[in-house]
Amino acid sequence: MSSSTMINVPFEALDRVRIGLIGAGNRGSSLLGELLVIDGAEVVAIADPSAERAAAAADRVGAAGGPRAAATTEAPAVIERDDVDLVIIASPWEQHAPLAVAAMRAGKHAAVEVPAALTLDECWALVDTSEQTRRHCVLLENCNYDYNELLVLNLVRAGVLGELLHAEAAYFHDLRGPLMTSKGWRRRAHVLRDANLYPTHGLGPVAAYLDLNRGDRLVRLTSMSSASLGLDAWRAEHAGEIDPSTADEVYRCGDVNSSLIATERGRTVLLQHQVVGPRPYSRRNEVVGTKGIFTDFPPRIFVEDPDDPDQPEEYVGLDAYRDFEHELWTAHGDAARAVGGHRGRAARRRRPD
Repeated sequence: MSSSTMINVPFEALDRVRIGLIGAGNRGSSLLGELLVIDGAEVVAIADPSAERAAAAADRVGAAGGPRAAATTEAPAVIERDDVDLVIIASPWEQHAPLAVAAMRAGKHAAVEVPAALTLDECWALVDTSEQTRRHCVLLENCNYDYNELLVLNLVRAGVLGELLHAEAAYFHDLRGPLMTSKGWRRRAHVLRDANLYPTHGLGPVAAYLDLNRGDRLVRLTSMSSASLGLDAWRAEHAGEIDPSTADEVYRCGDVNSSLIATERGRTVLLQHQVVGPRPYSRRNEVVGTKGIFTDFPPRIFVEDPDDPDQPEEYVGLDAYRDFEHELWTAHGDAARAVGGHRGRAARRRRPD
């Protein structure tokens, strides 16, 4: 079989896309709500270890006006169906790569929640299987498609910021409460490894700006973490509110991880992660070029004007650059804002006023 790249290989045109959803928990339920308002999307089967959750999700499909989806507790029962074109995977992290590989080998396209893989071997398994089967594997990284990120992508491609030199990206989100209460499966990652556990919310948009794997590539990385203190402190302060099974857990993951990455073309990227600690949400979306800089949270930009020696060294908002609005937001922005998305962030993004 062919092993050439799947980059720029189009999906086959279908009047309707028949979807199998694996995972009907918090994330899977959110994805289901979005699928139910997309013309041409038909959810035909849903799998979840909880028969009750699977059945409730299947009922939602029927209530939305289409045929009720089949419900099962077994993921292979969805993957092996003949009437599924696309398998969407919203299961616990450890299952993402194996399920995506199984779906592609069964002749389906796969769409995988983040993180898509936990090891380098799993990353290569996804790439190799996609290229061998000629099935797409899509990473469901929603932050690549937010309003500001796509507008800045157009700015970068138009050369407004000049030659790119450096980027900064992060995932800062205080998750101490959810980690120690209802999301034990996510807390498990803090027990197993010391790393940036959730890199793609920040790195995804930056990778697009830098044309990674489309002209440039990452070649070198140095990563280090701070001490791990926050989850222990939270556990001690909220002993009566959390699962008693956490009492003997040892958290390996440092509270703050910083990685410095170099690319083949001589750019650098600072990538950071902190989900333990009193820190306001941010993805630290920044790109630096020879003509200017864009930085987000809040979004602002500075582009040097060589014809104005008295130009103030001050950031301005994005309103002056609304002509760079991405065609996806021009065509589908109103619908996206009406539906919302993961945590509603996409819905809250607006054109600059």
